[in-house]
Amino acid sequence: MSYDRPHRGGGNRRRYRDDYDDRRREPYESPADKLKTSIIKFGDLDVEQELPTIEKHIRDSAPYNIPNLSEAFRIAVTEQPYKIPHYVTLLRRLHDIPPEETSSEGPSLGKQILEDFWKGFQAYLDKLAWRETRLCIHFFAHLTVAKLIAADSLFGLLQSFTAVLEEFGVSHGRAKKAAVCAGEGLMIGGPVLKPASAEHVQEIVNAIQAYNDTLTNPKTLVAPMVNLYSEETPPNELLDILLRALKTLDESDFTETASSFLQPYTSIEDPDPATFVPYNLPSVLVPPEVIELDGLATDSGEEAQVKKEEWPEYFIPLFDNDVTPDPQTPAGYAVYAGLTDIIDIYEVNRKECARLLLEFPKWTVPGTFKPKPGATNAPEPVPEKDWQLESTVIENLLGAYLVLPEASQKSIYYIGLITELCKLSPSTVGPAVGKSIRKLYSMLGEGLDVEVARRFAEWFAIHMSNFGFQWVWKEWIPELSLAVQHPKRAFMRRAIEFEIRLSYHDRILKTLPQEMQAPEGHTIGEQAPGPDFEYDDPAKPHHDAAQAVLNLFRGRAKAEDVIAHLETLKGTLDTSDDGEIVNVDGLIRSIAMQSLLHIGSRSFSHLLNAIERYLPLLRHIASGGVSSASGSGTPEAKADILTASAAFWKLNRHMVAIVFDKLMQYQIVDPTDVVAWTFVHRGEIRQFSEATGPLSLSAFEWDLLKGALDKANGRVMIARRKVVALRKEDDDNRARVKAKAEGNTVMEVDGEENVPEKTDEALAADSPALTTALKAFTSLTREQKAALSRTLDGFVSCLAPGASDANPNPHSRVVISEDGWSDRAGWEKDQWDAWETWGWYRQFCRSYAPYLRNYSTTLWTVSFAKFDGSTDPAAELLKKTWQVATGQE
Repeated sequence: MSYDRPHRGGGNRRRYRDDYDDRRREPYESPADKLKTSIIKFGDLDVEQELPTIEKHIRDSAPYNIPNLSEAFRIAVTEQPYKIPHYVTLLRRLHDIPPEETSSEGPSLGKQILEDFWKGFQAYLDKLAWRETRLCIHFFAHLTVAKLIAADSLFGLLQSFTAVLEEFGVSHGRAKKAAVCAGEGLMIGGPVLKPASAEHVQEIVNAIQAYNDTLTNPKTLVAPMVNLYSEETPPNELLDILLRALKTLDESDFTETASSFLQPYTSIEDPDPATFVPYNLPSVLVPPEVIELDGLATDSGEEAQVKKEEWPEYFIPLFDNDVTPDPQTPAGYAVYAGLTDIIDIYEVNRKECARLLLEFPKWTVPGTFKPKPGATNAPEPVPEKDWQLESTVIENLLGAYLVLPEASQKSIYYIGLITELCKLSPSTVGPAVGKSIRKLYSMLGEGLDVEVARRFAEWFAIHMSNFGFQWVWKEWIPELSLAVQHPKRAFMRRAIEFEIRLSYHDRILKTLPQEMQAPEGHTIGEQAPGPDFEYDDPAKPHHDAAQAVLNLFRGRAKAEDVIAHLETLKGTLDTSDDGEIVNVDGLIRSIAMQSLLHIGSRSFSHLLNAIERYLPLLRHIASGGVSSASGSGTPEAKADILTASAAFWKLNRHMVAIVFDKLMQYQIVDPTDVVAWTFVHRGEIRQFSEATGPLSLSAFEWDLLKGALDKANGRVMIARRKVVALRKEDDDNRARVKAKAEGNTVMEVDGEENVPEKTDEALAADSPALTTALKAFTSLTREQKAALSRTLDGFVSCLAPGASDANPNPHSRVVISEDGWSDRAGWEKDQWDAWETWGWYRQFCRSYAPYLRNYSTTLWTVSFAKFDGSTDPAAELLKKTWQVATGQE
């Protein structure tokens, strides 16, 4: 039989069949898709060699699929902006009609692609996709220099963006983006635009300058280097450097554009003006701003329409101008803008981003950067250029990361990107990172903003964790002689605290020199982070009572049984050992809370399980004492709970923030309670002699405040989204009821009655979910307002306790005076405490400006009315900062 015959080749046939099946499963790529891919990948290997090949490939694809070709160009321009000059060269060649097609009629292939490209640009503009719009303007500006677009039409396009700057009430975010679109388009297209109309060039520059002149106050609030005593605008803000570069180009009649922006298309002979008609860009209007709803309420109780606040952007120079380019020069600005675009666009793939950043010289004017060691055919160095690539990349990355009040991307992206750069080229990127760390460290104590310093410490710790925690700490031993709250010493403590979170105490301790390990160095804790159960020692008071409660938790007793035991325990704790009356309710709350946290201290999941199991108990003790379960809680009881939690985790302050967050999440305490506790009780768990007075806040307290405010604001946003969804559902129900009633009226027959239309009250009664959601939204809005008000009042009390006081806060006055700042070398702990508190007040105002603006009337009355008529400089600066943040100045 056949199955007895020897098998020859059967296995191979099966293998070939399997391979064929696998190929069949691959997605089909049409010739149009292949052409699009080849256009997008143009230049990845060698631009000069690929240019004639890709041109021939496109011309051989006739009949042409113009939408497909223009889409490939749009994708390339908006996702690979460093290639824009080369795509202009390609389009310029496609504009020329080859000899074999001279008899063909109609526009050239290049013009057809450009016309369809414009449709995509208009779509970007209609959606206010600002980055894509700006990069398309770069493309048009290069095409204008290549003589493919009429200069007058590019002028019209740029002027449509400068018109945005004159809109009434234009937001800074919208105006800034429009100004950059117009300014960068002029920088690139200037060599053609200036000869065409010097007057129009000056109009564009003047429009940007006029708007920039209105930004003095906002700039002072987000500058990375702080001068509390001065209103001078710090340098290196985005629009400032744009204007300086523009004016430098204008003064030279844009002759420096060719040495700043790559222009490979200039080697192609200009089209014959007798036969070629340049493309005229159609007129456009920038669409109005889209208002985003954020679930806020105004002082009148109405919902407000707001969007996230956008502020001026500052660049932090870390190196000398002979090492990295000065962004205020045309060439420096071109490098700065090019690197920033790559960093923003490739946020989805940091490894690819790192590769492109290290290949950036390939897309710049030859001689811009120093060649790699051992590179062959390297271009000759260009005078006043020849910069170090790695230092330039790190400087731009850290500049984007340290933007105030927050960066455009998540912090972990910038940190991870620097790590990828170090892995790709450790011998060149590593030294640049080390120099950047030392430069930022030298700026501490010289006015570096407290939020910038906090992010610096976070990046430093994470970066060290990726490379074995290797740092030359002995370089900073001399700073141990500074005041304990000096920013450099505070940075050391916070960075080491972050490092311990990422590793463990003993390992980090071994990386430090002996001077920093010693307790008198106030740099690292003597004990490893962990719980500190106050009643664990048998020699301490109330040990037996706490053990009894702890045993109930270990035995997983019911919450009701624990509550009953606490009631019984109350009678045995009326007096202390010496007969002095104690706060029995507060003591019982402390025992119960610390015992519960002790059960949950083994892991995060243990903590959550313990809280969830004993939610009734927590709500009971938060209600004003174990003997009263009425009401939503009392401030004293909630403060006791927070104090007990903080005392239990005082050796691990990260866990304090986590426990506070979970207590807010389960609504044991409110955000307002956390804010109030932070300002009143914060000194109870200070470490390393930190800010023992009542007039200061450190970064730890700011983390608690930020967590509470973000919780309050987030709840309002969620509640508002729910209200919007239910309202839409309710409107749909109303529409269906109305349509049904109208349909019955039309189709009415004898003997039938019309269906009466339901009233609004009846429809509302049919939607109890909406009624509940509206009540919740109102309640959460009230809570949000209370949290913001309590925070503002706390800062005011810290920095200027009262206008009637003869000396409200002497340290606060010192740090905001020019003489006091000049004498900062002699500042002690209290002065640096006050300076840091001023910094966190500034961060509060600029971070939560949209929320503060909606309650500005009420908050001003509550917190600042007492300063009416006061000339105290601290009160004046408080009010000034508030008014700038809320848009009143």
